[in-house]
Amino acid sequence: MISVRWQLPADPLRLSAIATQGTAMIAVVALGTLVRDSGLPVSAWYPLKAAAVFAGIMGIALLRLHGHHPHGSFGPANQVTTLRSALVALMAGLVGEAAASSAAGYAVIAALVAIALDGVDGWLARRTNMTTRFGARFDMEIDALLIQVLALLAWQYGKAGVWVIASGLLRYAFVAAGWRWPRLGRPLFASLRRQAICVVQIAGLILAVAPAVAPPVSNLVAAVALGALCYSFAVDTAWLWRR
Repeated sequence: MISVRWQLPADPLRLSAIATQGTAMIAVVALGTLVRDSGLPVSAWYPLKAAAVFAGIMGIALLRLHGHHPHGSFGPANQVTTLRSALVALMAGLVGEAAASSAAGYAVIAALVAIALDGVDGWLARRTNMTTRFGARFDMEIDALLIQVLALLAWQYGKAGVWVIASGLLRYAFVAAGWRWPRLGRPLFASLRRQAICVVQIAGLILAVAPAVAPPVSNLVAAVALGALCYSFAVDTAWLWRR
C-alpha cells in the first residue's frame, strides 16, 4: 500500500494539476446546471452537490501527488482519469434526488462513458512513458467510487435491497483492514481475475440501475455481481493473510 503523505506538490506540477482540476470543475457545474435546466428531475442543489463531491476527490488527489508522481506535468492519463472522476461526481450528485427513470438513464450514460474511458488513461500513461504509482491508485479509487455510487443508486431506485451497498463498501472495508492488520495492507499480485470481476461488478450495477431492468431481475444481477466480488476479496484476503 502507498504510504500516506499529505503534501501539496511543487510547481510546475501543482499548477498543471490545478489547471486540469479547475477546468473539470467548471465542466461539472456547467453540465449539472444544463441537465437540471433541461428537465432532469433534480433539485437546485444538484450542481453544487456534484461540485462538492468532485472538489473532495480532487483535493485528495492533489495532496497525494507529492512523492508518487515524479513528473513536471499532470499528464494526459491523469487528465482522462480526472474526466472520469467528474462523471462519477455528476452521478454521485443524484444520490438523494428524485428516483425518476430519466435520472437513472442519465446515470447509466455517465457510467458507460466513464467505463469506456477506463482503458484510455492506462494506455496514455504507457504511451507517454508517465506510468506512476499515483496514476494507478487514482484510477483504481475512481473505479471503487463508481461502484459505490452505482450501488447507492441501485438501492435508491428500488432496484435492489440495502445489501447492494456492500458492493462499494467492500473495497473500503478491505483498506481499513489493512490499517488494522498490516499484512492485509501489503501489495497484491497482478490478477486478471481481479480485473475481470471489477468489470463484471460495474457492468452488473449499470444493468441493475438501467430504467428498462426491474426487480426481480435487477436484484438477481446485483446479487450475482456482489457474490463474484465477495469471492475475489476472499481470495485476496486469504493470500495476504497466509503470506
